[in-house]
Amino acid sequence: MTCQSSEPPDTIQQHERRADSDPRAGDSDENRIASAMKDLKNTGWYWGSLTAHEAKEILHDSPEGTFLVRDSSQRDYLFTISAMTSAGPTNLRIEFKDGKFKLDSVVLIKPKLRQFDSVVLLVEHYVQLSRNSSKASVSGAGAKAEGGAANPPAASASSTTPSGTVQLLLTKPVYTAAPALQHLCRVSINRSTRNVQDLPLPNRLKDYLTDYAYNV
Repeated sequence: MTCQSSEPPDTIQQHERRADSDPRAGDSDENRIASAMKDLKNTGWYWGSLTAHEAKEILHDSPEGTFLVRDSSQRDYLFTISAMTSAGPTNLRIEFKDGKFKLDSVVLIKPKLRQFDSVVLLVEHYVQLSRNSSKASVSGAGAKAEGGAANPPAASASSTTPSGTVQLLLTKPVYTAAPALQHLCRVSINRSTRNVQDLPLPNRLKDYLTDYAYNV
């Protein structure tokens, strides 16, 4: 399955409902980025100003699909996903334009890639693709390291197929520290339902759940 492929209808409807009800939809770019940062800091797998080399060291010997999000070291990009592929660590840059986030890619593929209101929603989308298929293939996305050269040696030789696609599998985030049990429970609940307000829980707990409405 390729990243530009459609999600299952029920998943698409979930994302659309969330986008339609998102009060941030009309915000300025500055507010959108601030909201994205807030969500990222709640994930536990956002590593801030980590370098590409440091990310590679963290991902070393990790199973395929292990990933983290960090600040991009390139001026034109805000964030980067560092992920372990079958060929080694790969860096996938995240582009922010017109209030939306999407993976960086070659010019011909860019119009086909989905855009998202937040970085966490983008990651959640590709994690969901990974759960629903054996591989989520990103055509040309992130096929360059942040310096503009080829991927690091461990990935440059074989991380791309003859058609020029990078095989992307996002399954297991790398946390900066052991996440709180409350947060793990929140993520688990979000995987089971989007109707938090219907749960027989105190309002305080509902507020905690809705403060991070993602399942990864």
